[in-house]
Amino acid sequence: MYITNNPAVAQIAEQAGVDWIFVDMEFIGKDARQHGLDTVQNHHTIQDIRNIRAAVKQSKVLVRVNPIHPGCDGYFDSEHEIDAAVEAGADILMLPYFHTVSEVARFVNYVQESAKKYGRNVKTCLLLETPDAVIMLDEILNVKGIDMVHVGLNDLHLGLGMKFLFELLANGMVDEIARKLRARGIPFGFGGIAGLHTGALPGEMVLKEHYRLGSSMVILGRSFCNTQKITNLDEIRRIFTTGVAEIRRLENEARQALNYFEDNHRQVTEIVDKIVANINNK
Repeated sequence: MYITNNPAVAQIAEQAGVDWIFVDMEFIGKDARQHGLDTVQNHHTIQDIRNIRAAVKQSKVLVRVNPIHPGCDGYFDSEHEIDAAVEAGADILMLPYFHTVSEVARFVNYVQESAKKYGRNVKTCLLLETPDAVIMLDEILNVKGIDMVHVGLNDLHLGLGMKFLFELLANGMVDEIARKLRARGIPFGFGGIAGLHTGALPGEMVLKEHYRLGSSMVILGRSFCNTQKITNLDEIRRIFTTGVAEIRRLENEARQALNYFEDNHRQVTEIVDKIVANINNK
C-alpha cells in the first residue's frame, strides 16, 4: 500500500507494482492522540477518491474513513461518509481507531448497504490500533463481513505507553494477534516499511517478519518516498521502480525459504505414506 492523493504519483506507484493506493480521509481525533509526533495527517477528500479511481487501472483503491462518528462541523456522519466513499469508487474501506464490537458491526453494515446500493463489491478492512480492540479481538472477529485486518503499530504502541512501535513485534503481541487472524482465515498485515536498508529497524528485517507471521499487507511509509520533499516525477519514478523491485526480490527469497520447509514436509509425508502402504501390503 502507498498513501497518496496525487494521481500522477498513484500511476507511478501502480506501474512499479504497488497493489493498493491508499486514500486517507481520517482526521477526527488524530491530532490529539498524535500531538507533537512526526506522523502524517492527510485529510484527503471524497474528490481525491474520484481522482485516484480515475488514475489507476490495476491497483485497488483503499480508503481509510474516520472512526465511527455522528458528524460534526459540516462533515458527514459515518454512514454518509462511507456511502460517499463507495459511490466515489473505493474498492476497500478501512475503519480506524475503533474500541468496541458495536463500532465494527456498524461499519461493516454501512459498507455492505452502500456496496449493495451501488452494485459494487467493496471489501472491509479493520485497522486494529487500540488496546481495547486488541483485548476484545475474539469478540470483534465474530462479526460477519470482516475481510481483512491491518495492525496499526503506531497508535497501538502509543496507547500501551511504549516508546518504539516495533516493541510490539519483539514482545509477542503481534505474534498473538497474527495467530488469531490465521486461525480465522482472515488476511492481515501490520505497520509500514521504508527502504529495505533504512530505518532504526531496517525494512529488510521487518519484511522477513511479515513472512514469518503470515502477513500479506504492508504500507510503504512516508520515508520510502516522501513526495512532500521530492517533487520531481522522474525521481519519484526511479525511487518506486528500484525500491519496489528490491522488495519483490526479498519477497521471493522469503517465499522460497518458506517453501523449503513446506516442500520437505510434503516429501516426508509422501515417503511415510509409501512406507506405511508397503507395510500394509505385506
